Amino acid sequence: MEVFSTKIPEAINNILSHTPSLSAFNAVIACTAVLAFIKLMRMSRNRLRTTKLRGPPSSSFAYGVGKILLEADDPASIYESWAHEYGAAYDVPSTLLRRRIILYDPKAIAHFHAKQSWTYVRTPFAKKALEYGFGRGLFWADGESHRRQRKSLTPAFSIAAIRNLTPIFNDSAHKAKGAWNSLIESSGEESAIIDVQSCLDTIGLAGFSHDFAALEGKHASVTEIFDTFTSSTSKLNIGLFLLAQVFPFLVRVPTARRRLTWKLNRAMEEISNTLLARTKKELDLGVVGDKEEKSLSRHPDIQTKLRNELLEHGSDATYDQLVNGLPYLDAVVHEILRIHPPVREATRVAAEDDIIPLSEAVRTKSGQLVDNLSIAKGTVVSIPLASVNLSTVIWGDDAKVFKPSRWLEDDDGHNGIPAKAREVQGHRHLLTFSDGPRNCLGKNFAVTEFKAVLSVLVKNFFFELRDGAETKIEMGRGFLPRPRVAGEVGCKMPLRVKPYVG
Repeated sequence: MEVFSTKIPEAINNILSHTPSLSAFNAVIACTAVLAFIKLMRMSRNRLRTTKLRGPPSSSFAYGVGKILLEADDPASIYESWAHEYGAAYDVPSTLLRRRIILYDPKAIAHFHAKQSWTYVRTPFAKKALEYGFGRGLFWADGESHRRQRKSLTPAFSIAAIRNLTPIFNDSAHKAKGAWNSLIESSGEESAIIDVQSCLDTIGLAGFSHDFAALEGKHASVTEIFDTFTSSTSKLNIGLFLLAQVFPFLVRVPTARRRLTWKLNRAMEEISNTLLARTKKELDLGVVGDKEEKSLSRHPDIQTKLRNELLEHGSDATYDQLVNGLPYLDAVVHEILRIHPPVREATRVAAEDDIIPLSEAVRTKSGQLVDNLSIAKGTVVSIPLASVNLSTVIWGDDAKVFKPSRWLEDDDGHNGIPAKAREVQGHRHLLTFSDGPRNCLGKNFAVTEFKAVLSVLVKNFFFELRDGAETKIEMGRGFLPRPRVAGEVGCKMPLRVKPYVG
């Protein structure tokens, strides 16, 4: 290792000494070539110690299979087809001859999650992108820094805190209900076409005590930025994204998406400054701790069953009722979370050598069957979260079907979750919120908010896709995946909304 590292400067000196005159551009090219050579040498050393697995062939020297996955309408199905062909752990080619290990095995995934933040950490690209875009916060941090930051934030997401926020979730949902009723009345018809994604008010009020006033028709810069993210994906952005995984400094290239990130930061900074000023004023006045607490559209039969449960319950549900008292609401929400996780994939790099156990043996490139994987320091490991949630091997033949009844228990306390799915360690056997020390800190917040808003809206409205049940929906590549009508510009989800009259 020492011999290798001492020869690196000599190689650079030899290049420069044998070159009579280098322009600035040529010097950059030469140094980039040397850096790429160094990275390839380090990758070669890692490969000697990492288990050599089978996997799909590379479709591009520059991008491996990365471009195929980023441009695919359904990358989850691609990952699943590779798992069927190569086993529950396999190898895929990445940018500039790099490789990634893909884990599809529940035991391996549990091991990976348990060692996140220490053994499996953010890649240099992810660290640079998160720091440059959002600072050195919880998402950026690993190890002790992550543990310390998470500990300081945990009280804000406790059961007691979420119980106090539940009335705000309900009030925001009733605000949406009033706005939608007004739109329907003004249309002069029995129903109206409404973009149901155009509301940030619940998150704003509950998370930041800030009202974006989107339901009142006011302009919200944050909403505009989120919508614009969806239309900013281009071949240039995709290429830079993939190359930045090898050369992280490329995250600073001022692309359209980078400018949107800057704009989002400025908008959030303005909101933060307003909140800080208001909090300081309240502290000065002594006003502390006295806040006033304020795919389903394709399945009308499921809507009706859910509505009947909610109507039978009556008034707005409390936190405890949302958690334990409405079983079909719980089933619908978790089926949606299974099919539509907001984060589609988790990628980390090994900070130290490791052995990953497997629940079933896989065949290596040489044909040998192994029940564990040797992972060398520097190896990139990924889990296709969305694909595992929809895997027919794990969730059964009806894995792609929206079927809330799989979550319901019978008289003997058994539900329809397959035995293989029960091996998945995570919230309700889902990878939607990850697991281990980096599991989603706000999962209880998110699930409770989801249930509260859905309960109010489904109890008061019928929902249909604007162009009928066969309307094709695709996931827009925005700040996070967001559904939209296939072929349409922007990130809108127009539904035909009709009031329920009991």
